[in-house]
Amino acid sequence: MDITDSIINYRRFLKRKNCAKGTIKNYMNSLKNFAIWIDLPIEEVTNQNIQAYIDSLLDKRLRPKTINNNLDSIRGFYNYLQNEEKAVNSNPVKKGYCLRLSRPLPKHLRDEQAQEIFKFIKSIRDRAIFRLMLRCGLRVEEVADLTLSAIDLKRGQILIFKGKGSKGRIVYFSKDTYDALIAYIKARKSLRTQGLFLVEKGTCKGKGISVRGIQKRIEYYSKKSRIKVSCHHLRHTMATQLLNAGADLEIIQDLLGHSKITTTQRYCKVSNLRVQREYHKAMEYVLQR
Repeated sequence: MDITDSIINYRRFLKRKNCAKGTIKNYMNSLKNFAIWIDLPIEEVTNQNIQAYIDSLLDKRLRPKTINNNLDSIRGFYNYLQNEEKAVNSNPVKKGYCLRLSRPLPKHLRDEQAQEIFKFIKSIRDRAIFRLMLRCGLRVEEVADLTLSAIDLKRGQILIFKGKGSKGRIVYFSKDTYDALIAYIKARKSLRTQGLFLVEKGTCKGKGISVRGIQKRIEYYSKKSRIKVSCHHLRHTMATQLLNAGADLEIIQDLLGHSKITTTQRYCKVSNLRVQREYHKAMEYVLQR
């Protein structure tokens, strides 16, 4: 069986499943590297070959997360060969084949840090972008994909057509985010481009801003303010602030677009203010008895 043909067929299969472009690209890169390394027909690959491939990735000093992503890609490919093409009898990449990852707590900004960063953001566009992340918990990809038609100013909500895993959801925005959006939309030149946030300088002026373009802006403000911050830090900050304000986990899960409640529960570990309030409340009761 020709591995190149099978990978091309797998790529078409992923497209039919409506997988994100970035996901497909990463899968193809992983499979390309695996195809270059392996010197056997794909139907003859065994568990031992996969273990040897893991060792080769470790020798390259790749991060455990990167290695696990590679294994996920190969596992998915063999699932396709087994279930769709009936080309192999079993999957050589067992579920237990992954490296243990550290699970650092989500990083978030203190209120005064967020205020300090916004002192350095003079651009009307950038203020709107980062307000959306801080108040709505949007992922950077979701901000880059926003269109004018997705913003409902009257209802104070935004329709995310295609979030992570191609899932849509509705999020709501605060008064300061509304003000930032209004200011930007009024200043935004009327162009045929439906993308909400546009490049303002250079050869790509007038086109939709990219994910990397947004990341570079937050890196710029991080350097200017001397506060370590990323786009995802703003999202984490929103989740932590909502928890501290007493919002239910299920509500935060819906707003962030988490498919599993366990992902949202990780914020409980950094939401110390809420724990502190509950502790003192309980202690008051104990001491009064």
